[in-house]
Amino acid sequence: MARACTYTVESEFEGQRIDLLLATLNLYRSRSLAARFIEGQRVFVNGNNVSKRYLVAAGDIIVYEKEESPVEQKLFGQPIDLDIRFEDANLLVISKQAGLVCHPSTDHSDGTLVNALIHHCGAENLCNVQGGDDRLGIVHRLDRDTTGLMLAAKTNEAGYALMDGIRERSIERHYLALVHGNIAHDTGMIDAPITRSPSDRTKMTVLDNSASREAITTFSVIERFEASTHDDGYTLIDCKLFTGRTHQIRVHMLYIKHPCVGDPVYSGGTPKAQIGLERQFLHSYNIEFNHPLSGEKMRFSDKLPEDLAQALRQLSSRSMGRTEYGQPLELF
Repeated sequence: MARACTYTVESEFEGQRIDLLLATLNLYRSRSLAARFIEGQRVFVNGNNVSKRYLVAAGDIIVYEKEESPVEQKLFGQPIDLDIRFEDANLLVISKQAGLVCHPSTDHSDGTLVNALIHHCGAENLCNVQGGDDRLGIVHRLDRDTTGLMLAAKTNEAGYALMDGIRERSIERHYLALVHGNIAHDTGMIDAPITRSPSDRTKMTVLDNSASREAITTFSVIERFEASTHDDGYTLIDCKLFTGRTHQIRVHMLYIKHPCVGDPVYSGGTPKAQIGLERQFLHSYNIEFNHPLSGEKMRFSDKLPEDLAQALRQLSSRSMGRTEYGQPLELF
C-alpha cells in the first residue's frame, strides 16, 4: 500500500540532484531506492515527472509515494535451483531460468533469485549495493521470462565495480532475439529514450520527455526466415546492450516494428505467428567482462534453452540462410 507525501524544497538544498536530496532527507532509505521511485514515475515536482538527475530549486513542491507495509518481511533463503557457470569469493555467473523473478516485489514476495542466492551463499556473503536487503547480490536484472547469463556479486567491492562496468559499457552483454518480420539491414542501432508508459504503468515505451532515460541497442542479423500464410516471416538477431533499461530490447524492437516473438506484453500478430511460444524469445547468451578484482578477461556463452531451440527447429525449413555474422554461432 502506498501513500503520497509532500515536501517543499528549502533554499539550502537548491541545485541538488533530486535522488540525492530525497535520500539525504531520509524520505527514502537510500539514493538508489529514491531513483527507482523517480524512474517509476512515482515522484512529481510541481506536478511533473522528472529524471533522477533533476536539480531542485527552492520552492519546488515534491510529491512522492512511500510504500507502507504493516509487517516488515525478513528475507530468507529458499532451495531454488541455480545453474552456476562460475563462482569465486567475489561473484557468480549464472544462467537464469524462465519464470524466475530477480528480486522480491509487491507481486513476488519470495521464490526469487535473491532468495536462491541467500540459500546458496548466505545473506552475509552477498553484496548490498542496490539500496535494500531485498536486492542482495543483484547488480543487474533480467526480466522474469528472459533466460540466460547474468552476474551476481558477493562483496560490495565487486558489486560496485560490476555496476560501474555496466554503466561505463565495459561489460559486453549480448542477447539472442527472434523477432517478427524480415529486417532488411544486416546491422543497425536503435537510440531511443525509454520511460514508463503514461497510459499503462506496467509497460515501458519510447518517449522523449524529462523522465525518459537514454537507451541504446545495436543488433546484427543472424538468420532470416520466409513468411507464411500465418505470419510475415521472422529474423533471428544478436542484440548488444549499451544501456540497461527495463524491457529495453523488447521495447526497442516494438519501436522499429519488429517485436519479439512470443512477447505477452509487446508482441503483435496472431497466436499462430507466435509459433507456440508463451514467453518472449529473448536469451542472454554471451557476456564478457574483466574480473573486478583480478582484472582477468572473462567470457561466457550459453546455448538456447529447449523451448527456444524448438521454436527455431520449427522454422528451419523456411531459413533464407545465415548471414556472415551468424555463420560461426552454435545456438543449440
